[in-house]
Amino acid sequence: MNKKLRVLCLGAGHMGRSHALAYHRIPDFEIVGIVTRSPESRGALNQELGGGYAEFGDYYEALTATQPDVVAISTYPDTHKDYALAALAAGAHVFIEKPLAETVAGAEEVVAAAKAADRKLVIGYILRHHPSWVKFTEVAQTLGKPLVMRMNLNQQSSGKNWETHKNLMASIPPVVDCGVHYVDVMCQMTRSKPVRVSGLRARLSDELPAGMVNYGHLQVTFEDGSVGWYEAGWGPMMSETAFFVKDVVGPKGSVTISARSAGGEGASSEVDAHTKTEALRLHHSTLDAEGKFAKSDDWIDMEDEPDHDELCKREQEYLLRAIRENLDLSDHMEDALNSMRIVAAADESSQTGQTVQL
Repeated sequence: MNKKLRVLCLGAGHMGRSHALAYHRIPDFEIVGIVTRSPESRGALNQELGGGYAEFGDYYEALTATQPDVVAISTYPDTHKDYALAALAAGAHVFIEKPLAETVAGAEEVVAAAKAADRKLVIGYILRHHPSWVKFTEVAQTLGKPLVMRMNLNQQSSGKNWETHKNLMASIPPVVDCGVHYVDVMCQMTRSKPVRVSGLRARLSDELPAGMVNYGHLQVTFEDGSVGWYEAGWGPMMSETAFFVKDVVGPKGSVTISARSAGGEGASSEVDAHTKTEALRLHHSTLDAEGKFAKSDDWIDMEDEPDHDELCKREQEYLLRAIRENLDLSDHMEDALNSMRIVAAADESSQTGQTVQL
């Protein structure tokens, strides 16, 4: 019988809480510590998990004290690289929330360290574990080439959520933080090499320090002629009307995520709404002899959807498989680097006004 894998959990925000809950519920894992800078946040998470877990305010102290098999990093992006490198140097496998690091160079350094240490590195690309998003990608691949991919995730935030967004933006802009998810989906849909990227940015609040932006937009062109755009904005000024656009067009038709309840009032600030699909609408472009549509649209129902906590549990089950079965994660890590390169290029373009050739 395999011994339990000892996990040190970093962070107690939306993602940190859900990942800790997953480790708590999966019998093959054993939490050996919860690490946050705030005693209140780690104490609240510990109580939600039933209490009894060791708590730490300093990561490096916790790493030495617990000697974990796995370190789960769900902290702000500016800590990701250093925390991951320390975990790998200590011989631990790593689960790390996206983005892998603040910069492409930092992300490449973490991947190289994981390979050198022969440890598993799983990056939190949650949509890869969502059956509806897997289906969305599969259907998009039947539409022919080139593809036109249109996606966004704007979040209207206030109160505590707006404070969290401002803290996040101190280390990374929204188009980078969220963009890696949706650019990764585009790359899966096309399976083509990205060749150039353009970006736009805007500062929509006087509460933000000079140089910090809370809106970004990118356009990416692929070698096969496919193109995609993605936008992300955070803050109390963002619109609820079109925060959720997930649409792909090809020569043979289009497929669109129709998230009716996920697109309702106040939904952009709800974590569960960010992954919901509910239904896919597949449109066929074929015309009959009279020039009319030969086939009506198909609706692909997605009623049985996992919630956010369940998706995080599936991510940790994938990590468990990777460790127990010694899965080759080379493609997983390279895909993470690829999406990071695209969003970083978009951020560069938004600052220079120049298209970036990849």
